[in-house]
Amino acid sequence: MIENVIWIAVALMVLSSVIPATRGIKFLSGGVGWIFFSLHWAYQPLHYIEIHDYFNVVLTLAIAAFCLFMAHNMIREYREPSTSGLSQNTNVILMVTSATAIGSLFYFPFANIPSLNQWLISNVTNATAGLLGFLGYNVESTWHKITYNGYTVQIILACTAIESIALFTGLIISINAPFKRLMSAFMVSVPVIYMLNIVRDAFVIVAYGDQWFGAESFEIAHHVIAKIGSAIALFVIAYVVMRILPELLDMIDGLWQMTTKQIREIVRKS
Repeated sequence: MIENVIWIAVALMVLSSVIPATRGIKFLSGGVGWIFFSLHWAYQPLHYIEIHDYFNVVLTLAIAAFCLFMAHNMIREYREPSTSGLSQNTNVILMVTSATAIGSLFYFPFANIPSLNQWLISNVTNATAGLLGFLGYNVESTWHKITYNGYTVQIILACTAIESIALFTGLIISINAPFKRLMSAFMVSVPVIYMLNIVRDAFVIVAYGDQWFGAESFEIAHHVIAKIGSAIALFVIAYVVMRILPELLDMIDGLWQMTTKQIREIVRKS
């Protein structure tokens, strides 16, 4: 049953995104969708506890709490609809719901459907092996593994950057802006993320195969240098996207203001 929760959540959020804002069912379906989304994330800590990854335990519980926060706001709008049109907070909630629905549609099929999962991993593996071959490195590859100098790296879903691609796709498509600016934001983010990820994977394989950092070459290249590089690249890409789409910054700021205001209200009441 828990495997189906995410599909129910995504379906309800997509439904909420396409229903006109004048219909109360838009907020009800979105609110229930956020509740199911919260159940999905609340289940994840069980896995992370088993592998002693307590950072992700806290992170997934925080995401689950945020989903309930969004559900509360959407259901409250359903029960007490504004008579003077959509408020700024309501617009923010609807945009965040649409962004989540679109991003989920891009990510979860690759995460949960084996054929799509294998296709994406194979595509990234072939592109990475092709880049290394072009640069003069003699590598051997299967559909999901690349071997260089006797050292083998397995490409998994996390090595495809699909999470970042889905995130930026969802955010960009959810913004109400002229098509030209939306396409510009898309082109400076999604294709760039994909190409930089291929470079990142190639760097890790070469650093590991040539043992640049000794016995800890893979850990240093993958867990430290590549992660820091990815964080910097995503920060720069996000900055460029928000320069093209200032509406995105308005949405993020609106969400932050709404969240902190309601937290302060809860603290005062308690």
